[in-house]
Order: sequence, then structure tokens, then C-alpha cells
Amino acid sequence: MIANMSDSAIIAFYRGHGTDHAGRRMADILAWDHRRLEMVHDYIQWLFPLPEASRFNPDAPLLSAADKAEFRASPELQAKVLQSLDVMLGFYGLARTPSDIQRGPVWQSTQHWLAPLNHNHLRLTRILLFLGHIGLPDVAAQLLKVLNDIAVNEGHKMVSPRTLSFWHDAVPR
Repeated sequence: MIANMSDSAIIAFYRGHGTDHAGRRMADILAWDHRRLEMVHDYIQWLFPLPEASRFNPDAPLLSAADKAEFRASPELQAKVLQSLDVMLGFYGLARTPSDIQRGPVWQSTQHWLAPLNHNHLRLTRILLFLGHIGLPDVAAQLLKVLNDIAVNEGHKMVSPRTLSFWHDAVPR
């Protein structure tokens, strides 16, 4: 693959010819096991960048208007976004089908994130926001639907009303 020198750091990372601030390629991160996805905290901003600076990772890239347009225009980049999403959904015990997102086959063993004030609630907000920014609002709505159901059922009193509000506000209507 020939690198496009005009690519931003985010686009180069997603296209596989760039690395994050720690020298990791996207493929490396997507191959991590669930323990590593839980323990490492500075990759999520690269998989799901936002236009706003991260409060937790000063090395996180910012999603520019040009990046958003590139993601929206490129089926290749959107496929890679869905690949990143699938890895994170698996981490949360969820799975994406052609028509929705639902609890996956390992749901019962992945409820570690269903705890009050869990940092994964912030990660999920980031994912929802990113999906909207890059032209996948239907996928964001599917994720929100299952998260809302989890919050009402298994996550009752584990997912705060404030978190639910952030999740709902993150999804374009």
C-alpha cells in the first residue's frame, strides 16, 4: 500500500500506513485480547477520534472536518470503522448483524463494564459520537438501542441517568 502523504494522522492510522502516538498500528490494537483492551486506556481515542480534545489522553488526535469528509466518502474507511466497532462490541459482549446490534454469545461473561461510573461508559459515549460524525448514524442508533435496553435491564442502577443522557445526546436524530 502506498502512503498518501496528505493523509492526516487519523486517516493514515485507519489506512494502515500510520501509527498512533505509541507506535502501534490499528491492526495491532484490533488483535488485542479483552484484558488488554480493558487495561490500556490510550488507544480508544485513535479508534474513535473526536473533534474535541481528550481529557485523558493529551496525545489523542483531533477529528477534523476533512477527516469526517474522508470517512464519509470512503467505503474502505467505513469498513475499517465497522471492524473497529466489531472488536469493541465483542469486548462489551455485543455483536453486530446486518440489521442491528444485540447481546452476543459471550454476553454473560463480559458484563464487567456494567458497574457504576465505569470508564467504559465514557468509551461508549465516544464510540456513539464518532459514528455520528463519520456518517454512520444508523449504526449509532442500533448501538444506543441495545445500550438503553441493557441499562434498563441488566444495568439497572449500574448505568446512571447522566450516562444515559450522554448516550442519547450523542446519537444524531
